[in-house]
Amino acid sequence: MGRSCVIALLALGCGAGLSRPSTSIPQFEERLEQLRTESRIAAVTAVIARNQEVVWTRHFGLADLAGGRAPSDSTIYHLASLTKPFASIVLMALVEEGRISLDDPVSNYGVTLPGPGVILVRHLLSHTSEGAPGTSFHYNGDRFALLDAVIAQGAGMPFAEALQTRIIARLGLRHTAPNPQSGAFAVSGHDRAVFEAGMAKGYTVSGGGHTPTPYPAQFSSAAGLTASALDVAAFSMALDRNALLRAETRALAFTPAVNPAGDTLPYGLGWFSTRYRGVRVVWQYGLWTANSSLILKVPDRQLTFILLANTDGLSSPYPLGAGTLESSPWAREFLDAFVLGSVPLPQTAVTPR
Repeated sequence: MGRSCVIALLALGCGAGLSRPSTSIPQFEERLEQLRTESRIAAVTAVIARNQEVVWTRHFGLADLAGGRAPSDSTIYHLASLTKPFASIVLMALVEEGRISLDDPVSNYGVTLPGPGVILVRHLLSHTSEGAPGTSFHYNGDRFALLDAVIAQGAGMPFAEALQTRIIARLGLRHTAPNPQSGAFAVSGHDRAVFEAGMAKGYTVSGGGHTPTPYPAQFSSAAGLTASALDVAAFSMALDRNALLRAETRALAFTPAVNPAGDTLPYGLGWFSTRYRGVRVVWQYGLWTANSSLILKVPDRQLTFILLANTDGLSSPYPLGAGTLESSPWAREFLDAFVLGSVPLPQTAVTPR
């Protein structure tokens, strides 16, 4: 194999993908544990949902290294940019209600950005607001966070309250709340100390070990939501059964943007929307200090895969912000085994513990 080929494979994080796909759930679990160890992630919680049931969940590593605490079904992680799909659903519900139009100039909401052309709500939501609006994709969480002002005006309340009312309380998500280190946490009604006691501790990898690391304190429509993996699954399944949006609105959010030249971009409205070996996958990753996350939805199979971690290792090694889902060995392990492969999933729902 030539040197350039080796470099290309390493850049894509393809080492794990050179082996054959998993042929059983135990082998899949072994692969995830291997990836966790190689990525030096302290803890990972993984969930697979099919149709309207969670059919598999596993916990790897330790949520608290010093205390020896293993993660559980109720362990809460920072979601980082997995906040964006939640914000997208709140905003799209406001679009359904006629409170916001995707074609509103963002200046109508007090958002002023330099550059040519008129920046619309849809441009912020699809990461196409830089340069000539609507022409190119530039993943930018800071710009996405400007949707706070759009949601606040459309909903008549701050984003945190709209999220609490329209998703968290409606679905009874007991382990989901805005960042407990932010003022927005107050809308949750939780006791801060009790809630934080159920969170995975954050770590950064340094030298030969893990350094306990404070999580970021911010919260916005771009990042800062915290949740358990099962709560994220409940949100995803509610979206699939049209409990949060009409089917046609969900389909619009999942549809990748197309620029004036006819090029299909890798992002829809709050979600990446790309293809993996011909299969459409709707997804979002999270990456922030001491945390990372990933959600994959395969609409044609009614399958969802969720990964939450307490270091940045799920996302930081891979160019996911460019829309290259195939760069993630975590994503490939799931898709190759259960979507392109024929590994059977359990037929009975998981009972939360």
